[in-house]
Amino acid sequence: MTPSESTQVAVELAEMRGEIRTGFAELSGRLDLALQRTDQTERAMADQQAATRALAERVDAVEARTDASATHGARLSALERLVWTGVGMAIVGGTCAGWLVSIIAT
Repeated sequence: MTPSESTQVAVELAEMRGEIRTGFAELSGRLDLALQRTDQTERAMADQQAATRALAERVDAVEARTDASATHGARLSALERLVWTGVGMAIVGGTCAGWLVSIIAT
């Protein structure tokens, strides 16, 4: 190999090294960006999971209150029957007492 050919090979090798270094630098930058986006996505997913858990807890609390109030209908009906029975008995008792007083007074 002649000296000019060896110089030309050395120049081309230097250019190839530069291109390889540039390629690695670009690749490294892309990997850094991908890692940053992955970290952001993981944080967003964790935040979303926490929000979902909190919402599920709120739904569970509302369902528990709804289940507890489902028995109010039966209890209210029983109370209404008791009140109306008492009112009916008071009316009958008052009417009978009025007749009894009117019979005794005559």
